Amino acid sequence: MANQSNKQPSQQEVQPLLNLLNAGQLANAASMAKSLLANYPNTFILHNVLGIALDGLGQYGEAINSYRNALKLQPNMPDLHYNLGIVQANVGQFNEAAASYRKAIALQPRFFEAYGNLGTLLQKQGKLEEAVASYRKGLSINADARGHFNLGTALRDQGKLDDAIKSYRQAIHLFPNYSDAHSNLGETLRDQGNMQEAIESYQNALALNPNHPSANYNMAEFLYLAKRFDEAIPHFERSQIDDWLERSMYCLYKAERFDEFKTKLDQIVSAGKHTAPFLATLATHYAVNFGVKDTYNFCKNGFDFVYNAKIPELSEPNSPLLKSLLSDINNAEIAERVQGMLHNGKQSAGNLFKRPEASFRTLGELVKKEFLNYKTKFSGADCELIKSFPEELEFTSSWYVKMRQGGHLDAHIHEIGWISGAVYLAMPSDKKTPEEGAFEYGIHGDAYPQKHKDFPVGRVIPNVGEIVLFPSSLFHRTIPFTSSEERICIAFDLKPTNASTARSNY
Repeated sequence: MANQSNKQPSQQEVQPLLNLLNAGQLANAASMAKSLLANYPNTFILHNVLGIALDGLGQYGEAINSYRNALKLQPNMPDLHYNLGIVQANVGQFNEAAASYRKAIALQPRFFEAYGNLGTLLQKQGKLEEAVASYRKGLSINADARGHFNLGTALRDQGKLDDAIKSYRQAIHLFPNYSDAHSNLGETLRDQGNMQEAIESYQNALALNPNHPSANYNMAEFLYLAKRFDEAIPHFERSQIDDWLERSMYCLYKAERFDEFKTKLDQIVSAGKHTAPFLATLATHYAVNFGVKDTYNFCKNGFDFVYNAKIPELSEPNSPLLKSLLSDINNAEIAERVQGMLHNGKQSAGNLFKRPEASFRTLGELVKKEFLNYKTKFSGADCELIKSFPEELEFTSSWYVKMRQGGHLDAHIHEIGWISGAVYLAMPSDKKTPEEGAFEYGIHGDAYPQKHKDFPVGRVIPNVGEIVLFPSSLFHRTIPFTSSEERICIAFDLKPTNASTARSNY
């Protein structure tokens, strides 16, 4: 029996299988591989081909088993460990995938593709320092355009905008037709407030690929910020990414094309779940503006869903966490992001809760607990805000805002948030009125067209160590303050289901 199990197929039996695989006939290749394995169960090439075919068919669980069976027969194959890592990452087995990539690297130290994939995996896990190190190691072996592009994305997440720009430029130098790199370069230049060069980068991307999703989106965003709403709509429609539909509706509303807006809104309302906070903002404003029923049930009365609570770890006397957060905000190397709605203040770039400092990581976990408290408090509410509440608590973005005397934020929303919020680390106490520095929320802002002025507002006067959470559909602003003391908070958005990128304009 042992001899039977170790029998190997002939070349004449294997070649048709390889022909099917090379021709892309994956289903037939998988079927033939399984048939041959019934007679030759200990044949490496059959398990490997089956894994490749199942991987291509999207049958990842079976593909993992096949790759593991192949590795039992030949455990020192770096490519096989690498392929296994790819499939494991596809099914969310991130730790296992990282181990597979590291095994591939151990067997083949100059396996730069494995370093690149490992970096991408670490970046998804928020391990940005490790991701950058992995990307840099891969680039030291092979300085390819994709590696520089990936490094740029991680550096941007870290808030290291100058370094990210250098990486994107290097990617373009190596591959001038790299439309993704041109588009990302534009986004990073925009974060620095360099709009002229950002637009040039978007245009370069669109010259290479007129239908490039991100470049179209970014160009549309620039056009609508420039109040060129009619020009922005076609770019949003070509992008078909993120909240392009909501942004198109925004342009119709801001352009006062109300009949077209209402027709499309009615179509959207009848089409499915009401899970777009940005549309909720527009629909509520339209309803109040024209005195009609609000038909979009994301969160019709957002005022009822504003949440204010103490975080014990921050509000206790001489809180060590509070001291650490303030120290890291003041001393860590964190780039700033230019923000047109922020007056007399600074805002950090990157995603603060993904940074390596323990204080930010700790606060991120405490905020997640408050999200769960929020969901519990409002459980049973008949609106999609609660009924479709994100199951996985991921931060689309997180950043600090430091304001000095006269500081304030204009009324705005977080267009692709779900729940937004802020934790307050320093608040001015020397105030002429109690409302100075307060958090104000409402249903009007951003110079939306008004038929009347009867748009209500609410206020929270937060204390140090407190958190405020609210539906991302609500407009909100900071009331200016006269004190010479700083006002410091860390703000954030909870990532909604199916969101893919952060485009907050806080």
